[in-house]
Amino acid sequence: MANDKFKTSQDEVKKLKARPTNEELLDLYALYKQGTEGNVKGDRPGMFNLKERAKYDFWATKKDMKSDDAQNKYVQLVDTLIKKYGKA
Repeated sequence: MANDKFKTSQDEVKKLKARPTNEELLDLYALYKQGTEGNVKGDRPGMFNLKERAKYDFWATKKDMKSDDAQNKYVQLVDTLIKKYGKA
């Protein structure tokens, strides 16, 4: 059941009327990756690769969060963003 909501939320977030803030996007990314892949892997990108480094850092903040918890938080965040921005 929770997995169905997670998949639905992945589609719903693409229908927002406005673009979420960078921080909201990074949080979505981190929760998605933690919910699907677990803890961040690999080396932290170098200081000149700002985008990938930010994504890595946000994902690292979710370290050891259980997959189900990350997926549930993702669903909650998408619901919050829909209320904030509306759907197209």
